[in-house]
Amino acid sequence: MITFLRPDFSFSDERGFLVQLCREGWKQVNVSGSCAGTRRGGHYHRKNREAFFVVEGRMDMHLEREGEVRECTAEKGDFFVIEPFVVHSFFYPEPTVTVALYDSGVENEDGTKDMYSL
Repeated sequence: MITFLRPDFSFSDERGFLVQLCREGWKQVNVSGSCAGTRRGGHYHRKNREAFFVVEGRMDMHLEREGEVRECTAEKGDFFVIEPFVVHSFFYPEPTVTVALYDSGVENEDGTKDMYSL
């Protein structure tokens, strides 16, 4: 349902830091900012594996697939992937910035989107 990942590479020194999330395997990358107290998601993807990297903040997650439910939290620096057919809903108790990576891309060639609500 959800797998926490490690970035491919990270480096830091007195100048700052760099985190390389991946070198290959993702076709769409989005950066998203969410205000404190908001909810997002409530959908699933049929084709896409969707990975998230939490740049800043925190997100409380409700994940569900075929009657199995999982509640968990991701914080700054966490990197994880959600598999296809997992309904994912996020609550942001504080301002949060995430990077989302899709292995196929949300937009289909026929103009539809790989995004489905219950």
